[in-house]
Amino acid sequence: MAVAVGVGARSSASGDDLRAAVGAALRAAGLTPADVAALATLDRRGADATVRDLASGHGWRLALFTAAELSARAVPTPSSAVTAAVGTPSVAEAAALCAAGPDGVLLLPKRVFPSVTVAIAATPGLAVQPAPAAH
Repeated sequence: MAVAVGVGARSSASGDDLRAAVGAALRAAGLTPADVAALATLDRRGADATVRDLASGHGWRLALFTAAELSARAVPTPSSAVTAAVGTPSVAEAAALCAAGPDGVLLLPKRVFPSVTVAIAATPGLAVQPAPAAH
């Protein structure tokens, strides 16, 4: 299965903060780094070495979206504080959904960690499927 991990982070977030938050979110969703196809975030975070290093270290595609692109995606938990800070009501959820494509669905709504927010999305055909029943 291939999923998109969306992240939003404070400028003070370290690489360790980012790795720990993404790892915890993946575990919460029952996924591993091998299940991830893309790390997605706000375009201006693409210049951040911690974001680039996490994506390249795992061989994930880095998907960057403008605030306008993220604002166009409906999300279950918009934030007025995020809107005030970066111009879109969601970064993590919207970025995950955008990277998963037009039919993307959230597998894990945003999880807020001290300096990082993480959400996970997939296209419906790639969403977590129950294991087949044993015969």
